[in-house]
Amino acid sequence: MFTTRMLRRAMTHAAASSSSSTARQSTIKSTKQVMELTEAAAKRIHELLGNKGAEYLKIGIRTRGCNGMTYTMNYADEKDRGKFDEVVDQHGVKVIIEPNALMSIIGTKMDFVSDNLRSEFTFENPNAKASCGCGESFSV
Repeated sequence: MFTTRMLRRAMTHAAASSSSSTARQSTIKSTKQVMELTEAAAKRIHELLGNKGAEYLKIGIRTRGCNGMTYTMNYADEKDRGKFDEVVDQHGVKVIIEPNALMSIIGTKMDFVSDNLRSEFTFENPNAKASCGCGESFSV
């Protein structure tokens, strides 16, 4: 089973080895992050991590809710980082994506919304086939 890191390494290696023999230039193409963080989400994550003294926010999924799966968020440090965890580093914050959640979360946009009625993180997940009315759970 290929992980995202393995695919990136293979693509980088293929790009570097396919350069012509006369001009041996190694090119590394920028890769898209597994999940996109808006500036508002990054700002709020930065505040939360600063208050707890944590290095990372770890995001996963659990089976529960009226539609099947929900997002989980926990504080994490380097010691909590697993071998196959994917790290998203955007706007000065680092978010760990658990490997079991990777295929359900890939391409998701995380935002933070605050108004008179709510103050919460929202997820725009292109993989979600359905979600409940309150937005707490989803199915893929």
